[in-house]
Amino acid sequence: MSNSMVLATTREKGFDRARQLLGQFGRVFRTDYFNVLLLVPDEPQTFLDRFAAMVRNVPHVMEALSRVVPAEADFSFASPQEFEARARDIVLGWAGRFHGKSFHVRMHRRGFKGRLSSQHEERFLDEALLRRLEDEGAPGCINFDDPDAVIDIETVDNRAGLSCWTREDLQRYPFLRVD
Repeated sequence: MSNSMVLATTREKGFDRARQLLGQFGRVFRTDYFNVLLLVPDEPQTFLDRFAAMVRNVPHVMEALSRVVPAEADFSFASPQEFEARARDIVLGWAGRFHGKSFHVRMHRRGFKGRLSSQHEERFLDEALLRRLEDEGAPGCINFDDPDAVIDIETVDNRAGLSCWTREDLQRYPFLRVD
């Protein structure tokens, strides 16, 4: 994934239709994972709003697609330790967004089975961000019910894409479905 990469999951029997729909926005790639596609949008800066307009104006778009999630930052990794270090650096770089706010980390892992635990990584990053916020004098808190923001991590084999979504983003773009 890259900062102009979008991960999409399709619904049962929606794979071909999803590829066709997403193909209007750029290059679509299959993955080795069932019903998971990657998109490199032609216009990454406007993708979210353009896709949201399609969802509003074209009937049945979300019958083919389950989730559509652009990555804000990305990296490759060769080990769980490298994943943790790089993800931590990105998340801590976003600390200013979370001053005094509620949040949680959500990870959707594809690959690295038995080597990378979504629950462990979520907890590790939640705790690292909480410590940073405390150190900066702007404590935050973990909230799973109605957080101010959610940090979403999507992995496909040895690639990770991270994004941060506010409550308003999640309402505006319901197709994100980060939880």
